[in-house]
Amino acid sequence: MLVEIAKFGKEERAVCTSLDIAETFGKEHKNVLRDVENLGCSEEFNRLNFEPISYTDSMNRMQKAYTMTRDGFTLLVMGYTGDLAMKFKEAYIKQFNAMEAALQGKRIEREKGISVRQALTKALQQSSENDRMHGHAYSNYTNCIYKVLFGKNAAQLRSDFGIGKTDNLRDCFSKEELREVQSMECLVSGLVDCGWGYEKVKSFIAQTNVKMLSA
Repeated sequence: MLVEIAKFGKEERAVCTSLDIAETFGKEHKNVLRDVENLGCSEEFNRLNFEPISYTDSMNRMQKAYTMTRDGFTLLVMGYTGDLAMKFKEAYIKQFNAMEAALQGKRIEREKGISVRQALTKALQQSSENDRMHGHAYSNYTNCIYKVLFGKNAAQLRSDFGIGKTDNLRDCFSKEELREVQSMECLVSGLVDCGWGYEKVKSFIAQTNVKMLSA
């Protein structure tokens, strides 16, 4: 069984899939699809809690499935009975609780990160770096931070996560990774405010990160 944080509509939610439910509860997937589609819930509830997706089956055919929220899951499995089914329900609820707590942690870090990014942007705008880099200082410094922390730039990370240029890369980071990025952004802001240039900042934060990892 698997509850994960994933895009649902335009925001991140704790979700599971009809495929996972079929496997966990020992049901044929077509029957789980039938159960979802025969729930008889309102159009609004359906839109807010069930999202059609597609997957490739073992014969390389595109097939239909559903991603669902906690509320969607709860309504769907309400009729699944038996001692084993009850154990699975309880296990899913625990996973939903854990994922929603993790998601809330990410949201808090994202909110904190807004002021950190604003400080870095302001520091770069007030320095000569932004003019020297023809308005691309923020993206250059951000790539530098990503390379130090993750060994890859933004484009490479987007490719790894399978997201496009318009998707928010930081939505893919964990709470801990967001904290690491924000801590490094605070450090870089201070160094830029002190008049340090790109190469000097790059060298310093690389050395600082190595020391932190080896501590």
